[in-house]
Parts: sequence; C-alpha cells; structure tokens
Amino acid sequence: MNSTVSQSLLTTEDTSPVTVINPGGASSFLLIGDHAGKVVPARLGSLGLSDADLSRHIGWDIGIGELGTLLAERLDAVFVRQTYSRLVIDCNRSPDQTDVIAAVSDGTVVPGNAALNEDDRAARFAEIHEPYHAAINAELVRRDALDIPTVVIALHSFTPMMSGPLREQARPWQIGILHDGGDTLFAHALLAELRMEADLTVGDNEPYRMDLIDFTIPRHAYPARAYAEIEIRQDLLASTEGCKGWADRLARILPAAHERMVAIKAEPRDRFPA
Repeated sequence: MNSTVSQSLLTTEDTSPVTVINPGGASSFLLIGDHAGKVVPARLGSLGLSDADLSRHIGWDIGIGELGTLLAERLDAVFVRQTYSRLVIDCNRSPDQTDVIAAVSDGTVVPGNAALNEDDRAARFAEIHEPYHAAINAELVRRDALDIPTVVIALHSFTPMMSGPLREQARPWQIGILHDGGDTLFAHALLAELRMEADLTVGDNEPYRMDLIDFTIPRHAYPARAYAEIEIRQDLLASTEGCKGWADRLARILPAAHERMVAIKAEPRDRFPA
C-alpha cells in the first residue's frame, strides 16, 4: 500500500485526479467540487474500508458530482471536480491541517491512513491535491485573460443529522451559504434570493461557517473574487430526481443573485454606511 518517491501513487489503472466538465463554458459561474468523487487509487486498495463506508458522507459529498454536472449543463458553466475520495486526501484542507489525511472520520477508523510515512503523504499531495488546485487556478487564469467576470461556487453537501454529545440533532436547513473573508457581496445576494423561496429554511453560515479550516475558497477567491460556498442537505440529493430539482432551482437562483450583486455594486457608494 505504501508509495515511495520512486513509485508513484497513481498507475495506468487509475483515472485523472481532476475532471473539467464543460471546458470553455461561457457562464460567469465557475463550479467547484472538492469532494465530488469517492474513488480510491488502486495501490491503496479500499483504505481498509467497506464499499458502504466509502459511499457514506465520510467518503464524499453525496450528490455533488451529479448536481454539479447537471448545473454546468443548465448554466453553460465550467465544473472542476475532484475524482478521489476525501479520505485519500481532502482537497478542501491545507497541507497543515491535521485532517487533510484523516486517520479517523466521524468515528470511523481509516486503516489505510494509519502510520503513513512522509513519502506516502507527499505522493497524495503531489498526485491528487496539487493537480486539482492547479486545474482550478488554470481555469481562473484562462478566464481572467479573456476578461470573463467570475463567481466561484463551491458545491458541498451535509448530513441531515449532526452527532451531539448526548443525542443526534436534526439539521433543519435544506441549504446553507458559507462565507467569511474576501468579497462576500455575492454570498449575501444569494442568501437574499434563497430567502424568497417559501419552502426553504436557509442557513447563513449554517450548518458550518467558513473559517480557517476551508482551503479552496480562501485560496482561489480571496481577497477580491466573488464567491459562495453552497451546502445542500444530502437526503435532498440522494436521487437523480433530487439532483435535477436542485439543479433547476439553482440555475434560476444563481443568475438572479448575480443580477442583484451587479445592481448593488452600481448603487451610489454614499448609500453604504462607513
């Protein structure tokens, strides 16, 4: 299972760590899927886990690969998605984060991540983590060169229940919008549009808040690029029909939020408090 400097992690049996769907899409939205895949490289076997564990939320963001593909089609947007399981390496974590290669995830021990040497870790960064972020950066450079205004949309999904010290707690939000530093104007415009949907309970930095744990948005959007991190509850993305419904909804709401952001930016600056 171990890799060394002379022996690469990925082999001819393995697929690319990153897929760019609808390259050259004309939309202002650049869709990102940090946890869209659940594949494990052949050299790592199954990381010592069952297929059922790898298919749980610990292995990937359920529904995001399908949702992102559908949304890319509806918006004519580029979708950059990760292929490999977050348990191999979490591409939304910095190299300094302790859980970037998790030994335990939500109480489940990951045997294939135990006692890794420096070469094992380096191979996962060099062959999965770095190429994924290089692909995002390359797409942003391409768009900037063409003077295409870009809003970075990171797509994630969350579990319906949260484990607590005493009991499981239901999460009431169907969708949450995460934001923190940088240009948060689009995130707030998106929250405003979502709150107009009568059937939705919308989380503002819920069920998580964006903070120093997040890596992708801070790396590629801060300090001045418009962005939003979207979290959708996984039970709503568990079927193709659910993914289609959310793709239809977001394909309507995201452009409306973009229009709202543009309108706000066009307002006289003296309307904003110091």
